[in-house]
Amino acid sequence: MAVANSVKGKSYANEKQILVAPELAFTIGCLVGNTGVAANAEGKKIIKAGTPVGGTTDVLTNRQTVLTKGAENAQGVVMHDVDVTDGDGRATLVVSGYVDLYKLDSDVVTVVNSAKSALTKITFLNGSKN
Repeated sequence: MAVANSVKGKSYANEKQILVAPELAFTIGCLVGNTGVAANAEGKKIIKAGTPVGGTTDVLTNRQTVLTKGAENAQGVVMHDVDVTDGDGRATLVVSGYVDLYKLDSDVVTVVNSAKSALTKITFLNGSKN
């Protein structure tokens, strides 16, 4: 019996918390696609926490909308890193709330700065570096 080959390991780590006051945020589940996402050194396509995502269809009125990375038509930011290596991934979308810019990677902050005008219900601030 080949039990050893059927057991898969998974490591767990604390997810990055980008919200200043999680209790004040409005979030919903959504789907994000891997269009425009480059693979990292490990071959994984990851959309980083805080990245603006959007689409031409409003995810609040059409829950099957697949959002894509980028400032164009931004509808919110992803709350946690999302692995889209194998296609569409499930994510938590922050639609309104307070996001800590110190908790975002520098490349994500660049995209956020381009999307701020579309993300009027999200306040971006410099919170804590801890």
